[in-house]
Amino acid sequence: MRGATTLDADTREQMQERVQTLLREMLERNAVHHDDIVSIVFTATDDLHSMFPATAARPLGLGDLPLLCARELEIEGSTPRCVRVLMHIVSDRVPQDLRHVYLENAQGLNDELRT
Repeated sequence: MRGATTLDADTREQMQERVQTLLREMLERNAVHHDDIVSIVFTATDDLHSMFPATAARPLGLGDLPLLCARELEIEGSTPRCVRVLMHIVSDRVPQDLRHVYLENAQGLNDELRT
């Protein structure tokens, strides 16, 4: 399951707020429970330095799961201050039934995946 959000400013407070909001939306829209999550990969654009997105996710009770952070490729014209999420889950649903979540200035990303 995929998702993304952006920050208006590179601050710890905004990283926590935006990442947690994104993850909550992803879990709620797809009725995913903690035990359904296998792992979560986060990427962040090179202009974000205030906090690891995985650190922002831990207060949601996800600290016992494998969480990995990586850098997004720096591509000309890409969305700035963007955090992307790839959540691996156990589900019997087909991929087309998953509701991917794109918030803030990431709303236009991957329109073909948004539901």
